[in-house]
Amino acid sequence: MSNDSPADVPVADRDPEETRRIVRERYATIARSDDACCSDVDASTDDESCCSGSTTGSERLGYDDRDIAAVADGADLGLGCGNPKAFAEMRRGETVVDLGAGAGFDCFLAAREVGTEGRVIGVDMTPEMVSKARENVVENDVSNVEFRLGEIAHLPVGDETADVAISNCVINLAPEKRQVFADTYRVLKPGGRIAVSDVVQTAPFPDAVRMDPDSLTGCVAGASTVDALEEMLDDVGFEDVAIRPKSESSEFISEWDADRDLSEYLVSATIEARKPRE
Repeated sequence: MSNDSPADVPVADRDPEETRRIVRERYATIARSDDACCSDVDASTDDESCCSGSTTGSERLGYDDRDIAAVADGADLGLGCGNPKAFAEMRRGETVVDLGAGAGFDCFLAAREVGTEGRVIGVDMTPEMVSKARENVVENDVSNVEFRLGEIAHLPVGDETADVAISNCVINLAPEKRQVFADTYRVLKPGGRIAVSDVVQTAPFPDAVRMDPDSLTGCVAGASTVDALEEMLDDVGFEDVAIRPKSESSEFISEWDADRDLSEYLVSATIEARKPRE
């Protein structure tokens, strides 16, 4: 057994359960904060990764004024790197599953797209986030949204339940990404689709990033390359895989770390794929 401490082990090689613990603790702290995003989580490091709400605003991620105004305060924590609603093409009556729903912002937007005849299921592994999201159900006065505690690699959702799975800057945090895609495939109906906003790695990370737990929880060190993501999606059975990096995201990613320009290694992307029809 290795005697290395967690700080001595690269993020990609860390024990999956240790990775989940680190991520869960970070996002529990965010959920308990009275302030949006995590600007007060670690003021000593000026770490704004995945905290765009405090420095960039949701508008720069692709949300418009109507999106922001449509959801009651408390759900938009500014934790994303894009807007899945913008390309998910959700339709009335569909069932949506949100992987890593946080406080529910994307779920409440999805609920407006699918209407009262549709359904939205948000899944998050952090109890504090699920509690916050359930409180936001009341604040937003919606009847077609529910939140479940669970891991996105083992979704608490039945087989062939969803028409579309969305996610916003969360899959990069998962230590077992292939399993996330495999379980997402399971819960999708034949012909169902994924519409994910996430970060992808464009260049090798320096050691200071690879070894830093804060870089993992900040949606940096856990990012995979486009080639690796395409291979995982193909491997579990998805077709029509399309991963499109968004060069304009370098504008806000460059602000995520005060010590280095992360846009040299990272870019936001849209990730789309479809489960074959029977």
